[in-house]
Amino acid sequence: MMSNNKQGKAIFAGGCFWGVEDLMQKEEGVISTSVGFTGGNKDNPTYKEVSAGGTGHIEAVEVVYDPEKVSYEKLTKLFFEIHDPTQVGGQGPDIGSQYESVIFYADDNQKEIAEKLIAILKEKGLNVATILEKAGTFWLAEESHQDYYIKSGKRPYCHIYTKRF
Repeated sequence: MMSNNKQGKAIFAGGCFWGVEDLMQKEEGVISTSVGFTGGNKDNPTYKEVSAGGTGHIEAVEVVYDPEKVSYEKLTKLFFEIHDPTQVGGQGPDIGSQYESVIFYADDNQKEIAEKLIAILKEKGLNVATILEKAGTFWLAEESHQDYYIKSGKRPYCHIYTKRF
């Protein structure tokens, strides 16, 4: 069967972007990941500026995937299982608005899938704090932050898989 070369794109923010990227990279069907910033009010922000909290940006991961191998819904479920979607004001030891739990949806279909999964988690008793926001410009972080855990050989310290679905 011929591939149609169609790719999907998803943007997730769940605390430190290094850990989210590391766990997303391992999912079958993920073609590439990039860490960066979105949702803020400054063009081309730096890691230092975003970390200081003054730009309004959130650390996020852009995931490019093959929809014939993995669905947006499966990636979104994974997102909810690799961070704490109930935490407000950060994630684990990373505190600040730049570490909020946010799904930046590209279209109404992605938004509906995220809303459906949030409803399921709420039915299970989780007080989900994840924000849904229309995707805007995604600014790449500096090269030293891309594939951080692959390059450093370290392990994520604040992202642990927890089965929720």
